[in-house]
Amino acid sequence: MKIKRIGVGAIALAAAGALTLAGCSSSNEPAAEGDSTAVISVNNTEPQNPLIPTNTNEVGGGLVLQNIFAGLVYYDAEGAAHNDVAESIETDDAQTYTITIREGLTFTNGDPVDAESFVTAWNYGAALDNAQLSSYFFEPIEGFTYDENVDELSGLEVVDDLTFTVTLKQPESDFPLRLGYTAYFPLPASAWDDLEAFGENPVGNGPYMMDGEGAWQHNERIDVVKNEDYDGPREAQNGGIDMILYASTDAAYADLQGGNLDILQDVPDSALETFETEFEGRSVNQPGAANATITIPERLEHFSGEEGKLRRAAISHAIDREEVTDVIFNGTRSPAFDFTSPVIDGYSEDIPGSDVLEFDPELAKELWAEADAISPWSGTFELAYNADGPNQGWVDAVANQLKNNLEIEAAGAPVPTFAELRTSVTEETITTPFRTGWQADYPSLYNFLGPLYGTGAGSNDGKYSNPEFDALLEEGAAATEVEAGIEKFQQAQEILFEDLPVIPLWYTNGLGAWGEQVDNVEFGWDTWPILNQVTKSE
Repeated sequence: MKIKRIGVGAIALAAAGALTLAGCSSSNEPAAEGDSTAVISVNNTEPQNPLIPTNTNEVGGGLVLQNIFAGLVYYDAEGAAHNDVAESIETDDAQTYTITIREGLTFTNGDPVDAESFVTAWNYGAALDNAQLSSYFFEPIEGFTYDENVDELSGLEVVDDLTFTVTLKQPESDFPLRLGYTAYFPLPASAWDDLEAFGENPVGNGPYMMDGEGAWQHNERIDVVKNEDYDGPREAQNGGIDMILYASTDAAYADLQGGNLDILQDVPDSALETFETEFEGRSVNQPGAANATITIPERLEHFSGEEGKLRRAAISHAIDREEVTDVIFNGTRSPAFDFTSPVIDGYSEDIPGSDVLEFDPELAKELWAEADAISPWSGTFELAYNADGPNQGWVDAVANQLKNNLEIEAAGAPVPTFAELRTSVTEETITTPFRTGWQADYPSLYNFLGPLYGTGAGSNDGKYSNPEFDALLEEGAAATEVEAGIEKFQQAQEILFEDLPVIPLWYTNGLGAWGEQVDNVEFGWDTWPILNQVTKSE
C-alpha cells in the first residue's frame, strides 16, 4: 500500500443560517479482493472499564466501541464527517438541531435504533449521579448543570420514532462534527435491564458484534464478528476482528514478525529504526491527531500554587524534546509547540507563552531554585507510565534529563497495564506525576482543550480549573466564523502555557505495520487502523 502524508482538512464553522449535514457515502476505494469470511487480528490494550460508550474515554475500549457501534456520523481517513445512522442533521440557527435517523435500523438483538435509543443514552451519560467519564460532552446541551443531578436534559426531545431535537445553550455550529464520538452512541432498550452485565458483552449496531458470551476474555483478547445486518457505509470486508490484549508492544511486534498477528498498532522502541525497512510497503509513519504530555496534579506535594507553577516550568525547560524524539523515537515524534496537533486546522507554533517548551537547562535550574525558596524539594521525582506500551525508553530518557538538568533524583514508576494506570488516575489514587496523551475524538482544536482542561471535564486528569480559560472556550465554541473561533482557542492556550496543567512533550505519529496476508490497510487521521475495510487472504 502506498503510504502518504495526510492532514485533516479545514473544519468550517457554518455561519448562523441553514446548516445541513445530509447523507454522504464513504469515499473509500473499493477493497482488494480477499476472503470476506476471514478474521483479522490486531493488538489492543485491556479496556479500563466495562464497555459503556459514555464511560469509555481511552483507546483500549474505544477501538472496540468504534467497531461494534454506529453513531449518527463517522469519520473517514482524513477526518471528514459523513452520516451513518443519521439521515440528516439540520438547523436554522446552529442552536437547535433536528436529527432524523435512517429507517429500519436495529441493534444486533433486534431492538430498534430509534430516537429514544439516543436520547435515553445521552440523558444517562449527562446525569451527574451516574458519574460517566464523558458527561462533559453533554455540557453544551440545554439543561446540563454541574450544580445538581439532572435525569433528563431539557434540550433533548423525542419528536417521533425516527426524529429528535437537540437544543444547545448557545449556537455551536460544529456540534454535528462531534457526533461520531463514542459518548454520543445509542444504546438498546435491553441495556437498561442490567447495564453492568451489558458492559461486559455489549450489544451494538455497528459493522461488527461481540462474538457471543465470553467474547471479552479479560487481559487476553476481545473477539468481534461481522454484523451481517449492518447496512451503513462502513460494511465489514472481513469476517471479524480478534483484538489481542498484549502485555507489551514488543510481544505484539514479535507475533507480527512471526505471522501470528495481522495488524500492529504502534511500534516498540526496539523496532523504530527498522520497522519501515522490515515491512517495506506494509507500514505507516504519518502525522496523526495525537500528542503526549506529563500531568502533575496540583494536589501533589510541591505542585500547588506559585511553587507548582515554578516547578512545572522548570521541568518543561529541563526536557530536551528534540533529543528524545530523535534518539528514542527515531523521528517518529516531533517536539510540541502547543497543546493540540499540527494536523488540526488552527494549529500554531507561535502562541504567546509557548517559549516555556524551549530547552533551557540554566533557566530550569533558576526556576527550580525559586520554587525551593518557597518550600525545599526532597525525595525523588517519579513519573508513572504503563509498562504494556512503548514508554520505558522515553520515560528513562526524560528522568535522566531531569536528574542532570535539575540536579534531583528522578525515575520512572512503571504500572503493569494501561487500564491500571488509568484507573489510578480517574480514582485520584495515584501519588506521582504520570504520563498522559490525547488521541482526538473529532478533528477540532476544541477537542484538544475542552475535554482535557475544562472545569469538570471527564478527561481532565489533573482536575485543572480556570474560569478565564473556560470562558474563552465557550466563546470559541460559539463563534460563527472560523478565524474568530481559532483566535479564542489560541487565547485559551495562552492561559494553559501560564498555568501548565500538563507539560506538552511531543506530537505522536500514527505508526503501524501489517503482514503480507492482509490488504487495504489504512490508518486514519486519529492514528487508528480502519479495520472494516481490511481484506485477508487465507
